[in-house]
Amino acid sequence: MTSPPTFLGMPPFPEAARSAVSNPQLRHNLRKATHTIRDKRAHVVGELSDWGELRAAGAAIKDRTLRRLDEYLVAAEAAVTAAGGTVHWAADAAEANRIVADLVRATGETEVVKVKSMVTQEIGLNEALAAEGIRAYETDLAELIVQLGDDLPSHILVPAIHRNRAEIREIFVREMAEWGVPAPPGLTDEPAALAEAARRHLRERFLSAKVAVSGANFLVAETGTLVVVESEGNGRMCLTLPETLISVVGIEKVVPTWADLEVFLQLLPRSSTGERMNPYTSMWTGVTPGDGPRDFHLVLLDNGRTDVLADTTGRQALRCIRCSACLNVCPVYERTGGHAYGSVYPGPIGAILVPQLRGVATGKVDPQTASLPYASSLCGACYEVCPVAIDIPEVLVHLREQVVEGGGHRAERAAMRAAEWVLDDAKRLRTVQRVAARSRRLLPRRAPGPGAAWSDSRALPEVPAQSFRDWWVRERGAPPARHPAAPAQPPAEKNRIEEDDR
Repeated sequence: MTSPPTFLGMPPFPEAARSAVSNPQLRHNLRKATHTIRDKRAHVVGELSDWGELRAAGAAIKDRTLRRLDEYLVAAEAAVTAAGGTVHWAADAAEANRIVADLVRATGETEVVKVKSMVTQEIGLNEALAAEGIRAYETDLAELIVQLGDDLPSHILVPAIHRNRAEIREIFVREMAEWGVPAPPGLTDEPAALAEAARRHLRERFLSAKVAVSGANFLVAETGTLVVVESEGNGRMCLTLPETLISVVGIEKVVPTWADLEVFLQLLPRSSTGERMNPYTSMWTGVTPGDGPRDFHLVLLDNGRTDVLADTTGRQALRCIRCSACLNVCPVYERTGGHAYGSVYPGPIGAILVPQLRGVATGKVDPQTASLPYASSLCGACYEVCPVAIDIPEVLVHLREQVVEGGGHRAERAAMRAAEWVLDDAKRLRTVQRVAARSRRLLPRRAPGPGAAWSDSRALPEVPAQSFRDWWVRERGAPPARHPAAPAQPPAEKNRIEEDDR
């Protein structure tokens, strides 16, 4: 049984979004941050004449890897083991959390430091460790802000994007002492002062921690090398100072070779932080005596990913390299923020990834998850900026179809069946058109019942006084002629076409 990668108690997206868009401070914070990041991205991407070719290469590498994922995972396991690491396989969140908790307990420690990791948030690792008496300390600045504020992440790259610096100062002053080194007296909301307060607070953790937990941006199958890219250096401290390192990695993060990795190290920093390369790119292969952790454990996590892989349309979501470019250009995300999505994966990519991980095709997902494929205007901006060419609008439409077929939206399903019944018969269609025309002045301006939400932002089309067919009969005296059916193909021609197809 998988642990739901959604925030418990969150309402469906339409309800959460309605609350978010009424918060002017939130909208100001989001607009300022997302526009700044996407402008930086556009500048550095524009420097490369072969960006289109790089993007196509990234998509092709991911697709090739996913088609032979089992082979590359076995190769990665063999390489990690040969380098002195230990590989663990976790089918779901519960198993992964149990493995990590057991490994930490085996060291005798009750505290761990963490590198920023989406996958550990997905499985609720911090909460699972807390239930076992183990305290996890986030070391990424934005994750630290979220943790100290007892908050939830709202962005893939910048989890505290919904906070401004005045709010961050208040959180530091109020909460830092509870978690370790307190905020310095007279702390201001200047960025340099806030960064220095965080640095002093975290330094003690880095120097005393014996166990670290990380994720990974990539796992190179041919050597068993893991890669973390970051901008602050906190990851480098966690990956090198502790005695034990535990890395939880989704199975889709594997890349076959170092040559393949080179493509993504060009795509990721430009698409995420708007930089030509990340300030810190850390790579490690197993263990090396006298250098870095003495024990290394790799936990390979499925948690619904093989189910996503089985969907030929939806599997392209597994190409995602977590750059967050789609969030920064999405008009829906910019106005609602990440919390409205109810998941650690917000924005357009979350709207297609979370429903698949949760099993939307089974029709057993909760209303919050079933609402996510509708959290989009289908404008296509997300596809245009995706560095691995995930066609998010295509997958959204595909998932909406699954939601309807699974009964997630009963009113829509009933409406489609009624429309099918009417449109399937010319006489029924003509009767409905005439009834609608004669009663058009009595029809409401807003859709009734469940359809009211649809008409909140749309005008219902006006019903004409007469149908096209009735107009034609009045003007021409006869109904419009049917289009003649296409002549049957001669057998010889049909056979020739089939041979060409083969």
